[in-house]
Amino acid sequence: MYQLSSEHIFPSALTANSDGVVAIGGDLDPKRILKAYKQGIFPWFENDDYLVWWSPDPRMVLFPKKLKISKSTKKILKDDYFKVTFNQSFDEVVDCCAKVKRFGQNGTWITEGLKKAYNLLHKEGHAFSVEVWKDFELVGGLYGIDLGDIFCGESMFSKENNASKIGFIHLIKELSKNGYKLIDCQVPSAHLKSLGAEEISREQFLNYLP
Repeated sequence: MYQLSSEHIFPSALTANSDGVVAIGGDLDPKRILKAYKQGIFPWFENDDYLVWWSPDPRMVLFPKKLKISKSTKKILKDDYFKVTFNQSFDEVVDCCAKVKRFGQNGTWITEGLKKAYNLLHKEGHAFSVEVWKDFELVGGLYGIDLGDIFCGESMFSKENNASKIGFIHLIKELSKNGYKLIDCQVPSAHLKSLGAEEISREQFLNYLP
């Protein structure tokens, strides 16, 4: 297993093992994290004392033009049931993503170290959030890393049915208007697939990176 040093250097994502692990170790310096994303690699672990860096194959992505919106979701959008904002409560969105329980998960991979790192990346303009509100209460949202024409989604949460979905759809529409090539969803999920996400090979994904 490739052990990272104090230098912000990663091996090629193509060297990942069969599980998708590229390297271990290193630190959570925002510059290192940003460099990782630019090489198709992202951090994913449960303990800040044991850092693991991944590049799965296949990769789940969503091309903006392939977004799927069901009839029931279109009605929710039309009724303006939720209010959606961008970058209004980044820290709160990250906290909610870490705390809101998900089916089949006992804990969270959003550690205190990652929270601090993503907060700094947000302040530097490399990470942003989407907030979904109902009656002035934050009920859903998501956040991720912005690479200029690719958005790397990190996590989303929902305290009310359809909240995160509505936030995600607003994000896709906004990115589409600004010429983004794709949204990196990292690993497969039935929820994202229902919205139009698909799997492509690691090599194909790397070809889209800036």
